[in-house]
Amino acid sequence: MNQAELRLIHQAASLLLCYPGEDWPRRLELVRAALDPVRRGPAGRLRAFCADAAALSPLVAGAEYVSTFDRTRRRTLHMTYYADGDTRRRGQSLVDIKTVYRAHGWEPDTGELPDFLPVMLEFAARVPDAGSRLLREHRPGLDLLLAGLVSHRSRYAAVVEAVAATLPRPTPADRRVTGELAVLGPPQESVGRVSAVGGVPAVGHVPAVDHVPAVGHVPASDIPRGTI
Repeated sequence: MNQAELRLIHQAASLLLCYPGEDWPRRLELVRAALDPVRRGPAGRLRAFCADAAALSPLVAGAEYVSTFDRTRRRTLHMTYYADGDTRRRGQSLVDIKTVYRAHGWEPDTGELPDFLPVMLEFAARVPDAGSRLLREHRPGLDLLLAGLVSHRSRYAAVVEAVAATLPRPTPADRRVTGELAVLGPPQESVGRVSAVGGVPAVGHVPAVDHVPAVGHVPASDIPRGTI
């Protein structure tokens, strides 16, 4: 997979993993059109998701999204939760991710925490090398999310499978960490509200996503075909 295809997959997955608001049908069509020239690899999984999800109205799609990602931490889109739970360590992990974004001149224009997977994917589409490294660092969380979606028989498993397919195979260390987290779960230290550091919201406060449009607040109509 060349870099252009990699960026396309990450941007498409970012859009598909955001809350499906009123622009949902247009967003699906935009993604399908952009992916059309790519006939191999993970693009097929994303096209299959788009075809499957096209039958859903925005209202139904929104309800499905909430029940899939917002009702249980086992399928959260916040990647640091899988390893850090609601602990003080998670606060530092969030700061570290935001530091990476700022080091590359990017400040995501969303109300979300920096570890929200669509935000991480948007960054990977913009800054492929640093973004792919960031995704690899959170591979155990990504694999746990995928396992949760497969167990839930969620159509969104296809999107996360596509993302995972853009990364190198898990290392033995990745598999060990994933197995331990699957058995033990994330740390459960109760920290209450932790003051924001460097602009990162308090740990444990995960903003609702039912108002979040495509990452970066970019209207679908403003994104050229083939680039998303």
